[in-house]
Amino acid sequence: MPDINSGRIIGNRIKQRRRELGLSQEKLAEALDVSYQQIQRYENGTNLLNTDKLQVVADFLNIPVSYLFEERGVTAADAAGLYISSEEAKLLRLSKMIDKRDMQCILRIMKLAAKKG
Repeated sequence: MPDINSGRIIGNRIKQRRRELGLSQEKLAEALDVSYQQIQRYENGTNLLNTDKLQVVADFLNIPVSYLFEERGVTAADAAGLYISSEEAKLLRLSKMIDKRDMQCILRIMKLAAKKG
């Protein structure tokens, strides 16, 4: 049976990081495909997130999942600086399979896209 305190810790960390990023409960709810009321229950520790939803929350908030379990110590900024999302990890894995000439072309495209953003 899950520890109710761990649910509160995780919920508090989610709320803290969401607020640091200036995100509403509605925005997080959209990312998880749940209601904002469900986000309230997660943040209050009333309901627990399953592992899939924990990963979605972590990716959306740009933090490692482990950050959600730490009561103190690591700040979100520290955690985010060390963290890469699952999409970024996939991009890195795939980039290792691309030959050097194609990689140069892809890098040029990425630089152009970054300038537009």
